[in-house]
Amino acid sequence: MKLFSGSRIQHLCVPCVIFGLLSSVSAAFAAHPLITDDTGTMGSGKAQLELTGEYGHDKEDGVTTKTRQGDACFTYGLSEAVDLVADLPYLHARSSDATASMTENGFSDTSLAVKWRFYEDNALSLAIKPGLTLPTGDDQEGLGAGKVTYSLFFITSKEMDPWAFHLNLGYNRNENTLDEEKNIWHASIASTLAVTENLAAVANLGIESNPDKLAGTDPAFVLAGLIYALSEKLDLDCGIKYGLNDPETDYTVLAGVTWKF
Repeated sequence: MKLFSGSRIQHLCVPCVIFGLLSSVSAAFAAHPLITDDTGTMGSGKAQLELTGEYGHDKEDGVTTKTRQGDACFTYGLSEAVDLVADLPYLHARSSDATASMTENGFSDTSLAVKWRFYEDNALSLAIKPGLTLPTGDDQEGLGAGKVTYSLFFITSKEMDPWAFHLNLGYNRNENTLDEEKNIWHASIASTLAVTENLAAVANLGIESNPDKLAGTDPAFVLAGLIYALSEKLDLDCGIKYGLNDPETDYTVLAGVTWKF
């Protein structure tokens, strides 16, 4: 842990702060820029690659943290109702106050998940998504948990053309070396609106357990964005996520591109 003497930064567990910003509401691998996942799957033998970027800005107790995250998420259809998902994020984070600053960057923990849509009746569908995270990031620098973690999400989608609604309820067993809370619960809801044949507006609201054991408030967020289909195989997206309380990052700007093949 790199701390700066004579600065308020030395009183913070900076790796915990940085990893908390990275890991918050990230386990569902939703269609960017949404946090909440849907029950949709790729179809047997089909795949997609999502390349996304985020810029987050947070200020608390005189310490400003700016994060830049790049992410590559690959999804492959094992069958018509089952997807395999692999996710690899890269993080650059800088924390500073009036007297000192510190920067950490590198690959974070690699995540793997399987989504199974087990029920579908007209416009209503249900899915479960178990996953695990491998400790490929440096936990001493705040880039990973330092241990294998695992999660389970329950996903509901309801289609009401031109609207669609999605609900996620999830649990993450946050094994870690940072003395963080190990039982993390997640709840979120999202909606999409088909504005035109190629353009969709999206909105998202969610809350998740705070990994900080001493915190009395769980981080909550609201998000709005757009997804534009350049073609049947290529989508562009953008969005902005705001923190609804102090534990959540003040704001995050998101953008991405999705290639289906």
